[in-house]
Amino acid sequence: MISAQAWADAQLLWDYHLMHHALRPCSVAVGLGSHDLGVADVTADLYHQGMAPLIVFTGATSPTTRARMPRGEAVHYRERALQLGVPASAILLEPRATNTGENIEFTKAVLAEANAKVSSVLLVSKPYEERRSYAMVRKVWPEVEVVCASTPMGMEEYADSIGDARMVIDMIVGALQRVLVFPKLGLAIEQDVPATVLAAFERLCIEGFTSRLMSADVAPRPGA
Repeated sequence: MISAQAWADAQLLWDYHLMHHALRPCSVAVGLGSHDLGVADVTADLYHQGMAPLIVFTGATSPTTRARMPRGEAVHYRERALQLGVPASAILLEPRATNTGENIEFTKAVLAEANAKVSSVLLVSKPYEERRSYAMVRKVWPEVEVVCASTPMGMEEYADSIGDARMVIDMIVGALQRVLVFPKLGLAIEQDVPATVLAAFERLCIEGFTSRLMSADVAPRPGA
């Protein structure tokens, strides 16, 4: 049972993670691999809206996605986008990345190999990963403009769509920890975190929403 306080605290973190960027056309849309096939849906929809002429789906598998997406996150995303009417010629695959740092670096390489001219990136992720992903791209790909997008759902609706509210809150908490820690590790730009968000994060940790936290005594691999 998730308490009313925990829901309220998770909502504070959820709202903070969203970048609230105004959508505009970009050189390429990058769909970051994960357990959430909704990322592919949003990316396909943005393509059909004319927001990007080219898509890169990036991601191998993780413990969370191995059973759900056995052919790899990028491959499953591509299959979904094709079902939604995106032409194969508009999709590039990056099937090796196992973390966000690799998503970014390997995507840059795929685009360079395709001789794609990139000045702006429409970065599509899970809603609670917008801010962390943005901060990482700004660190390692500073020459491009970044516009964030994600599934347009509220937190509780999103948790219902995933089918595991506790896992979603754990992930929201883990994403906030990375926003705090990654700049110190040279993996992301620094961002202001309001005191109310920090307090909510601490309460959620005390309540045990910690399965996605990095160990305090082990430095994470880049982009973990």
